[in-house]
Amino acid sequence: MKSSHAIGVVALALILSTPALSGQAGAHYRDFQLGSTLASVAALTGVSVSEAKTVHGRPAVLQELEWRRPYFDSRGAIAAPDPVQRIAFGFFNDQLYRLAIDYDRDRTQGLTDADIVEAISGMYGPTVKLPAEPARAGAPPSDEESGVRVARWGNSEYTAVLYRSSSASGFRMIVTSVPLSALVRRAEAQAVRLDEREAPQRERARQKKEAEDARTAQEKARLVNKAVFIP
Repeated sequence: MKSSHAIGVVALALILSTPALSGQAGAHYRDFQLGSTLASVAALTGVSVSEAKTVHGRPAVLQELEWRRPYFDSRGAIAAPDPVQRIAFGFFNDQLYRLAIDYDRDRTQGLTDADIVEAISGMYGPTVKLPAEPARAGAPPSDEESGVRVARWGNSEYTAVLYRSSSASGFRMIVTSVPLSALVRRAEAQAVRLDEREAPQRERARQKKEAEDARTAQEKARLVNKAVFIP
């Protein structure tokens, strides 16, 4: 029991000791500022810009970039312990609008919801009331899959929501820009409508290309076989 408590105290200390929101509530998470460009976030994480995935290309460009905590540092030594295991960054027209932070379960083992809330409140201030559950109907799938909502911080400019996995002791925090997230939801809805409208045209183009590829392959085989055919 004593060792379990010690693990919890150490993990909480790690969370509290990591760089946080440098004084501007909601504007930053560690060194990452909402509204930053993909290039600047890539430079901070050490992840190449080329690894970003484009989710939608129109009517707005929506991209995702993922960082995972390395096991070794740049010198080849075992990296310093960090409770953050993974961060998924979301961009709207080259502006960071969302961070999904997954905490390492081994480094939060033994911590209660109240422990994590206390640590995060040291960065964001007092919690605010969670919205009613039906309000999540329009939330991104990753929000829906994050687990049980534990606490929420924020104002008209940003929100930070802490989740606890419904199947284990893992924690996730999602930090979003309220103004940019509203634009993202509209862009995603319009992208879906455009995809549905153009689906028949894309299907016809696909079938045409497949037919042309088949004719090309057939003609290539004909020429090769004709040259060597002996009756």
